[in-house]
Amino acid sequence: MAPIDYNERIPNNVSLTEDRRLLRALEDWQPKFLEWWHDMGPEGFQSRDVYLRTAVSVDAKGWAQFGYVKMPEYRWGIFLAEPETDRRVNFGDHQGQAAWRDVPGEYRATLRRLIVTQGDTEPASVEQQRHLGRTCPSLYDLRNLFQVNVEEGRHLWAMVYLLDAHFGRDGREESEALLQRRSGDRDKPRILGAFNERTPDWLSYFMFTFFTDRDGKYQLASLAESGFDPLSRTCRFMLTEEAHHMFVGEAGIGRIVQKTVELMREHRTDDVRRFGGIDLPTIQRYLNFHCSVSLDLFGSEISTNAANFYTAGLKGRFEETKKTDDHVLREATYPVARPAGDTITLVGEPALTALNERLRDDYVADCQRGVDRWNAVIKKHGIDVELRLPHRGFHRAIGNCAELRVSPDGRVVSQAEWDARRHEWLPTPDDQAYVASLMVPVVEPGRFAGWIAPPARGINSQPVEFEYVKLSVRAGEEGRRG
Repeated sequence: MAPIDYNERIPNNVSLTEDRRLLRALEDWQPKFLEWWHDMGPEGFQSRDVYLRTAVSVDAKGWAQFGYVKMPEYRWGIFLAEPETDRRVNFGDHQGQAAWRDVPGEYRATLRRLIVTQGDTEPASVEQQRHLGRTCPSLYDLRNLFQVNVEEGRHLWAMVYLLDAHFGRDGREESEALLQRRSGDRDKPRILGAFNERTPDWLSYFMFTFFTDRDGKYQLASLAESGFDPLSRTCRFMLTEEAHHMFVGEAGIGRIVQKTVELMREHRTDDVRRFGGIDLPTIQRYLNFHCSVSLDLFGSEISTNAANFYTAGLKGRFEETKKTDDHVLREATYPVARPAGDTITLVGEPALTALNERLRDDYVADCQRGVDRWNAVIKKHGIDVELRLPHRGFHRAIGNCAELRVSPDGRVVSQAEWDARRHEWLPTPDDQAYVASLMVPVVEPGRFAGWIAPPARGINSQPVEFEYVKLSVRAGEEGRRG
């Protein structure tokens, strides 16, 4: 495995200099990427020094270094995880065969579709979050936002490398298109619905990084099982960086909950809005929305596409090699939620076509562990309230429950009841206006907005009051000056 060469124009560990055609294609794409970053990346902070983590190795130990970097000068690059000796396809019809180093001709279009769909999510989240710097609750949080942003940019590079290296002209055209679509654009939207939603405030951002980036974890983990070895190795390293994104979300919501319950106890009231906090019912409504939108990202419960991806050895299950079945699944069944009158019941379906639902189950269990940790904070303060994940049928636009009205506790309700109680279950205009009113930037080192608690510790052994972003003017002034 080649070491990462930071002397190259495009840092990499894939020996780019030995493939002049590929190198030229990526060097041609690089200025277009930088133009997109300037146009659609974090607004108002491009010239600021940010304390960022940069990958310097694909080794799990000591793989990154920290230092001040201006974001447009971040060394985005192409890094694949170390190859596994004698790696095999571990599932589907090709189980036991040597993993593919090149794209199998019969799966060319399918693999390109998988890579493009994953690649499209990376710049989309940067676009969704580009305005958030102006309303940061602290320099610590501002830095974490920018760390997520630059790593999403590197994940875009990872997918573009696969497209350009293995799909010829078609791949280069897809790489261009990844920079042309825009989150929420009416004419050229991003491919997946959740990546066209607005992220207008930091509560939404923390929910996004908890729920939607967690979907990214499970999609990447499934692709990391792929029999196409370059895709597997690319996704394995991306997962190393993705862990931080989910930490930002879980810790961020946990700190909001911490501040909320502190205010509840101090003032002996549930109505913490009077004291600049975000009340638990509002947090629950935001949770309901972001969870339901993210559940749709897994697709329909029954999917012949997912079955075909699996049978072809292109996309496996989460932790495929740890499962003890035959890894072919022709005779297996799996329980799937289906409407039955005014209830939702579990029905056994062929496991091959129910792969989306199995992955969604793994995801929901992971989300629940995070919610349990938030609830532990509430319980520690002696408050008898629990945050809950909504039923998987709630507020769904894709799958078996898309045509139904389902309450957060899993009841199929009438349109009249849905309309009457929607304001209890999903963020209201009043919620959104209130949360927006709290979004006032706090940029003095060590200070935090009144609606969120400080973190327990700083980044990379730095103190919490460290100057994580160097600002010569107050946040937002640069943006207002143009």
